[in-house]
Amino acid sequence: MMRSTREDIEDFLAQKRLAMVGVSRNPKDFSRGLFRDLRRRGYDMVPVNPRVSEVEGQKSYTSLQEIAPPVGGALLMTAPAVTDSVVRDCFAARIMRVWMHRGGGTGAVNQEAVDFCRQKGMRVVAGHCPYMFLPGTPLFHRVHGFFMKLAGSYPAAARP
Repeated sequence: MMRSTREDIEDFLAQKRLAMVGVSRNPKDFSRGLFRDLRRRGYDMVPVNPRVSEVEGQKSYTSLQEIAPPVGGALLMTAPAVTDSVVRDCFAARIMRVWMHRGGGTGAVNQEAVDFCRQKGMRVVAGHCPYMFLPGTPLFHRVHGFFMKLAGSYPAAARP
């Protein structure tokens, strides 16, 4: 699997309007905390969850194709089993930047979905947590990034 680069990550985080697919109904869930924090950081976050009508006071969409105006990227907090269909929805909705969240375990990463994104020319961040790349994040996330650097699995800058 080709690794995501820092350029892919920085390009994704430069988008100011993002969909979060699979944001939880549970206000105490990690995805909800990340959703709130990204909003506090100035991102226009658009929740996507077919089982919820609103998240944090915002209308929740049942599909990516319904979102208007469009988003610059989609952060997937989905189970790997549904990630492939979600990236196909992203492509159908002309969302060309996808981040498959991974904190622990496999997260949203699905190799078929990664391959699909790359075949279609979509930028994909396959794994990682946005907190590792945002300024001023809690110590735990910075430590996680530090250990990834030691292990050689931290995303490198793109080579010219």
